[in-house]
Amino acid sequence: MIKSMTGFGKAEFETGNKKITLEIKSLNSKQIDINTRVPVLYREKDINIRKEISDKLVRGKVDFIIYIENLGDESSTKINESVVKSYYSHLNKISAELGLPVNEATLHAALRLPDAVKVEYEELEETEWELVLKQIRKALDDVDKFRVQEGKALDDDIRANILEIKNLLPSIEPFEKQRIETIKARIYENLGKLTLNGNVDENRFEQELLYYVEKLDINEEKVRLANHCEFFMETMNLDIPSGKKLGFISQEIGREVNTIGSKANDSNIQRIVVQMKDHLERIKEQLLNVL
Repeated sequence: MIKSMTGFGKAEFETGNKKITLEIKSLNSKQIDINTRVPVLYREKDINIRKEISDKLVRGKVDFIIYIENLGDESSTKINESVVKSYYSHLNKISAELGLPVNEATLHAALRLPDAVKVEYEELEETEWELVLKQIRKALDDVDKFRVQEGKALDDDIRANILEIKNLLPSIEPFEKQRIETIKARIYENLGKLTLNGNVDENRFEQELLYYVEKLDINEEKVRLANHCEFFMETMNLDIPSGKKLGFISQEIGREVNTIGSKANDSNIQRIVVQMKDHLERIKEQLLNVL
């Protein structure tokens, strides 16, 4: 069963006087591309977070966000009293020298000056990180379940299209003999219109005709195309991420279909080839989102 690279997971929990919300969103990408937005408190664990994500999700463009809501009365932002008092004292002295009044505006001016407000950063406790890590893993499990669910729809659509290609293969056969006979008749007709000095060597003509017909033979391409389709289905049944491998196999399928089309020399076979290409393009579009 294949998985999609699209997924979403979320976890909400409380610890101490904080409410923490985790969100993980995954989209398709050729490689693992992780973008994290975490508060300063968890910045030291960024490498650990990225490792958890890459180990679980393997591939995709992943956005990871942590929100923190303070539920307590205390704030990490404090007024730097000594600095503000020093500013206020200097502003009073300057105001007195300039003959300006001292009022609330003086205090407001002091509070807007550099270092008047300081932020006290708390240290991350190991018990809190263990709880956060547990919730990260829970959210990643939710993303994985989402990917499995989305993968089912992809699986059904891709299988249906690959089966259509396989089912179109036998429909080529009725036109193959007719195609060869048409080519022979056309060559004889064109040869008859030529005014040649002397007789035509029938044996040499048959040899040249046989060589030409062999160049247009598509049996090998049909066999390889059928084998590629079988290999594609077998790969889809693997329990490991196979999106890239399926992409490579689809390229091989495309080569065989194109070769059949170039050798066809028959409008009926060309129509079948166009139908195959249509189904193959649908497969390639879906594979862009397969893990």
